[in-house]
Amino acid sequence: MTEERQRSMAVLPWMRDPIDVTLCEELPLHSVPLLHPTLQLALQNMGISKLFPVQVAVWQETVGPGNFRRDICVNSPTGSGKTLAYALPIVQMLSTRVVKCLRALVVVPTRDLALQVKQVFDAVASPLGLHVGLAVGQSSVADEISSLVYVPGHDPGTCFDPPDALLRFQSKVDILVATPGRLMDHINSTKGFTLEHLYYLVVDETDRLLREAYQSWLPTVLELTQFSDDVFRPADSLSPFSLGGALRTRRRCGVERGFKDNPYPRLAKMVLSATLTQDPGRLVQLNLHHPLFLRAGKMRYRLPENLESYKLICERKVKPLYLVALLKSLGEEKCIVFTKSVDSTHRLCKLLKCFGDLQIDIKEYSGLQHQRVRSKTLNEFRQGDFQVLVSSDAMTRGMDVEGVRNVINYDMPKYIKTYVHRAGRTARAGQTGRCFTMMAEDEVRRFKKLMQKAEARSCLEHSVPSSLIEELHTTYQSALAKFKEIILETRKKPKD
Repeated sequence: MTEERQRSMAVLPWMRDPIDVTLCEELPLHSVPLLHPTLQLALQNMGISKLFPVQVAVWQETVGPGNFRRDICVNSPTGSGKTLAYALPIVQMLSTRVVKCLRALVVVPTRDLALQVKQVFDAVASPLGLHVGLAVGQSSVADEISSLVYVPGHDPGTCFDPPDALLRFQSKVDILVATPGRLMDHINSTKGFTLEHLYYLVVDETDRLLREAYQSWLPTVLELTQFSDDVFRPADSLSPFSLGGALRTRRRCGVERGFKDNPYPRLAKMVLSATLTQDPGRLVQLNLHHPLFLRAGKMRYRLPENLESYKLICERKVKPLYLVALLKSLGEEKCIVFTKSVDSTHRLCKLLKCFGDLQIDIKEYSGLQHQRVRSKTLNEFRQGDFQVLVSSDAMTRGMDVEGVRNVINYDMPKYIKTYVHRAGRTARAGQTGRCFTMMAEDEVRRFKKLMQKAEARSCLEHSVPSSLIEELHTTYQSALAKFKEIILETRKKPKD
């Protein structure tokens, strides 16, 4: 979509007058109104002593005076605390539940992000006796089902008569974090998996989830959580495993079990992103209820407050040489290098490992790898086992790795959205960080236009010492020769 079309696109009325969350002040935990004492202790055990502005704003509109009368849309920079912003009120409001049912569903686009979100929920939900499930396809379907649904008095693998099963199945979780594909698997195939009691729906990284269909997960979820007056029809008139084998679950009118004296509430939604779409055609899919738009700053795109942005100009044919020189100049600081594709990530990582005596530990992270390999690599990077992670854009969405001081755009992103998400891997939660973008001379103008779309300070030019470039030149030539030999050998190997 061209920039001209974006500017002329109609904006939904509720997006024209957003609430600026930057006007909220950070709030010490002891000053947060209505915060459950156990939840406060859990946050302190996580090393958290205060809530950030976006967390304060969401709390006020959900647990506080706003009382979640409206759906919440949040457009806030990466690293500003959006995950905790929705995790806290959900856990707080579910803490009074009596009967265990699936009441909160959080949908995210990737497995790694789902694992990260679940860790946050576990830390704040477990002390209050709430159970958090995960549906991402990381384990077998059978293992995942056994962790989500419980049938009392029966052994696994027993066949059930469907009408009888409706009376016996129980949820093992109060909160579920899921990727859309695996969520649809459970909706369509898992007996006893029901959205009937769903109270909250969170759509994290909304723009990506709305841009890609993911088996029509959103209309399916909304369909299964509608109020329905036909749930009291005779049992033989119901088809519990219609909709492609799914247990058909419609929200019931009347009093909700587990919430004393509460009428069954509407499905409350929170949608969040650092680059929330303004496309009415996409947003209308969410069927939002009098939405309230919370945004950080006046511009649509905003970079972390403590981020320093730099451009590094170099010739294309010696770009890897400049990258190595930059990495060496950064010392032992933890760094993520972004490329334009999974293939570019793989090739660049192989080339860097051809440099003799580089003294920098480098690993690859991309969609070409198996999930177990990616998870292991990410855990090792978090623990500081190696210094530099070369990644495709699989790492750009929501991933939080403590201590990342530098982000390097080896390939300049085409869109400001991509730049915002990449740069947001550093300077998180009030910390400082730097983002370097490598480019040829003829790309400088396009980069300047790109940065003008974001609420950012000036981007300075960075240079690496010429002495370091000269020192590495011979090593670079040797690395190129070695890399070409590896490529030739790979091509000669017969494919299985």
